[in-house]
Amino acid sequence: MSLKKAYLIIILILIIDQISKIYIKTHFFLGEEIDVFSWFKIHFVENKGMAWGAQIPGEHGKLILTLFRIVAIAGIAWWLKDSIKKKGTRILIVAISLIFAGAFGNIIDSVFYGVLFDTSTSQVAHFLPEAGGYSTLFHGHVVDMFYFPMFQVVLPAWIPFVGGDYFTFFDPVFNVADTAISTGVGMLLVFHKKTFPSTKKEVEVSTEA
Repeated sequence: MSLKKAYLIIILILIIDQISKIYIKTHFFLGEEIDVFSWFKIHFVENKGMAWGAQIPGEHGKLILTLFRIVAIAGIAWWLKDSIKKKGTRILIVAISLIFAGAFGNIIDSVFYGVLFDTSTSQVAHFLPEAGGYSTLFHGHVVDMFYFPMFQVVLPAWIPFVGGDYFTFFDPVFNVADTAISTGVGMLLVFHKKTFPSTKKEVEVSTEA
């Protein structure tokens, strides 16, 4: 698979991701929700940290997280370029391209959104507000909006630790970038043998020797 095709995948994901985020940011206030179906909602939240909302504590926690993401995406970019150079399988190139695009999409939020938009609390945010953004460069929040509460139940009291709690499946709210990352990782796991076909051959050669 060529580098141009990998770029096409990345650009397409980034365009869809950023258009959806900018639309949500400029049409919804924080916490606003609309029902698409009973099991699918558009629910606007902002993630200040990592996956599942985890944050690095401290005054510079957000900055450290954003810089870490930039370093990580540089590593993914090198992996993609190296895999293409070594004529890696199509599944491998597509998977890495999806992971890179997803990571890049969320980095855009973290780096720039704090400067480009004002707050979404109790109002619809404005793009390039005269008074300035809600934060500074590298301190933006990632925009999430897809919510799939497929079913909601109260867990039986006999279940240890969580018995009696209200449980929602699927509870996390995510975005297009998250979907791209999850799909890419899933492809690597499900199609591992097809993705890395040389691994098995190298083991067999080593055993025969």
